[in-house]
Amino acid sequence: MRKMGLGVTAFVLMMAALPVQARTVSKQDVQVCKWGAGMAGVAQQSKLSGKTLYSQRRKLQAQKFSQPWMRKMALGITEQTYKSPSRLKPAAVKRTYYDGCIQHDLARR
Repeated sequence: MRKMGLGVTAFVLMMAALPVQARTVSKQDVQVCKWGAGMAGVAQQSKLSGKTLYSQRRKLQAQKFSQPWMRKMALGITEQTYKSPSRLKPAAVKRTYYDGCIQHDLARR
């Protein structure tokens, strides 16, 4: 009986703390997630159309980015997308990436 009381107490405390843990994602983080999702969608489209990872990497190396971190991140997203066995449509990959990115940002806070 005592174990049950502790479980209920823990559950009530957890539920009471839930609103405190509810966080929002900043506009900048949302923009980064959207950008990364777009890169994942483009990489998936290229993969499905038969372009090689090498050609995509070369294209990204030549592309101009507004922030210094974007090139490295774009290369990483592209490489991960190509290594994945997924044959999902690019829109589904974009959505999955975006959802995962937002969840990551929320968990980080």
